Amino acid sequence: MGQPVAYFEITSTAPEKIRDFYTALFGWTAEPDPSMDDYAMVDTGAGPDAIGGGIGPSQAPGDTGVKIYVRVEDLEAGLARATELGADTLLPAMELPGGYGRIAVVADPDGNPVGLWA
Repeated sequence: MGQPVAYFEITSTAPEKIRDFYTALFGWTAEPDPSMDDYAMVDTGAGPDAIGGGIGPSQAPGDTGVKIYVRVEDLEAGLARATELGADTLLPAMELPGGYGRIAVVADPDGNPVGLWA
């Protein structure tokens, strides 16, 4: 069984500008949440089976851009497999607030960030 793309994230050093761009371009809604450093959960308006996402501020130098999060059954096994295949860990496994599971982020062999979500 394949692993589905489960979430997308867009980070920027100018998150308000980027939020305005994507909401105007695609008709999405994305309200910043002050309790999450103005990170905004995106509603694409595509219904309950659509892939969700978020738009927010960059957290570190070089952390701007678009990344996907892929659903994995076992986060540690996914991290180990990614390392075997030449990935570097950018964000070690961590718990998401609110019981939303755990994530980690790796850089693929070309340096593209990819999130793993269990």
